[in-house]
Amino acid sequence: MWKFLLAAILSVAAFPGIASAHGCIKGAAVGAVAGHVAGHHAVAGAAIGCAVGHHRAKEKEKQAQAQALHQGPAPQH
Repeated sequence: MWKFLLAAILSVAAFPGIASAHGCIKGAAVGAVAGHVAGHHAVAGAAIGCAVGHHRAKEKEKQAQAQALHQGPAPQH
């Protein structure tokens, strides 16, 4: 368990610009577990998971903005 936590912390420290980004912590945690299961590569998995989590969060944010633009302003009574 401590290896996973250490891997997540190291991945966040390795990418300080991405560390504060949405999705990084969740992606790093999932990537660390997947990397560990795939052959004791928890740190590499955490780093890649951080990048993937950040990318997915940005895509979700873009979709939400596009949906808000298509809906237009709320009708007023």
